[in-house]
Amino acid sequence: MTGFTLELTEDQQTLQKWVHEFSETVIRPVASEWDEREETPWPVIQEAAKVGLYSLDFFGQTWGDQTGVSLPIVMEELFWGDAGIGLSIVGTTLGVAGILSNGTPDQVGEWVPRCFGTPDDVKLAALAVSEPNAGSDVSSMKTRAVYDEAKDEWVLNGVKTWITNGGIADVHVVVAAVEPELKARGQASFVVGPEFKGKGLAQGQKFKKHGIRASHTSEVILDDLRIPGSCLLGGKEKLDARLAKARERMEAAKRGEQVQSSREKGGQAAMATFEASRPSVGAQAVGIARAAYEYSLDYAKTREQFGRPIIANQGIAFTLADMKTRLDAARLLVWRAAWMGRNQVPFSSGEGSMSKLYAGETAVWVTEQAIQILGGNGYTREYPVERWHRDAKIYTIFEGTSEIQRLIISRAISGIQIP
Repeated sequence: MTGFTLELTEDQQTLQKWVHEFSETVIRPVASEWDEREETPWPVIQEAAKVGLYSLDFFGQTWGDQTGVSLPIVMEELFWGDAGIGLSIVGTTLGVAGILSNGTPDQVGEWVPRCFGTPDDVKLAALAVSEPNAGSDVSSMKTRAVYDEAKDEWVLNGVKTWITNGGIADVHVVVAAVEPELKARGQASFVVGPEFKGKGLAQGQKFKKHGIRASHTSEVILDDLRIPGSCLLGGKEKLDARLAKARERMEAAKRGEQVQSSREKGGQAAMATFEASRPSVGAQAVGIARAAYEYSLDYAKTREQFGRPIIANQGIAFTLADMKTRLDAARLLVWRAAWMGRNQVPFSSGEGSMSKLYAGETAVWVTEQAIQILGGNGYTREYPVERWHRDAKIYTIFEGTSEIQRLIISRAISGIQIP
């Protein structure tokens, strides 16, 4: 029996080096350009597909690592290169996660390969959950899915917003309310193929963002979108059973009876996906923070003021020490949560949320300190730290705000349904 170790395996070290080289040679040289253009960096995505970095096989093998650490390694190295381009490369995995979390084996086998396409015909996927009035409060979702039994079709209507790859994706995974009165328990996930673009599914407003500007973010409009019954992830029989159980719970609660507080597996389509993705999102934030820390350290060792490098001043040296400490702590939280998730160890204290919360806030703090260390240079676009600071901020907002992560953690550690 081997002892505890945090040393990466030879395969993990090789993976880390390979992705880092791609980020250093392909992503970083064009990061500023695509940030300014605010467009999807198709040439970079195609190059990633060409070398095997953007593919089902690659992400499948990475996810298959029993330690759970390989995927965070990939995310950290890609986002060390650039967050906007990195998100353009991995944004498809959000849709994939939605299929894996809620789909049947047959649906997974049919749809996941279609999310990536081939190196010669690259495809994208999107996960459509958030709405104009249902961001953190997923239970307030207004998008409706109504079943037409005569035709075995689902009819979807609503507006989704803040959707990565929204409208330009070939495969959209849409979360909608089937029985709104059941709140989150009355929701289901649907997979929508490219043949429905312009036939009930359309791109709405494309957002001009503060950061991650090379990643496409837009509204998705669903207008009497009719899709086959087979597009319901998990299937109708499973959904009916789950809805029946949710109705029983609601009636029991109305009668004042004790109701089991824990959520049954699959009970909330959106939450199941977010829980699985939080450590990976935290790893992205770690990558941004590491980029800013490394750049600041090099700058502080070469920039001279008053006849000596600025790192010789305690104010700078101690700030860099804190940056490195927080960065390493964030990574360890991410790795722990990734290991737990991969090995189906319950997040009994909200460990997934801890990793995302701390990594996101660390990225914002570290990049802000990086600007301060560079002074006036840090505030200009001639230096990358201001872009990293803009990119970092989203990690306290999307995939669950910092406030929502704290709510999840506090409920987990207290056992109390804190409002």
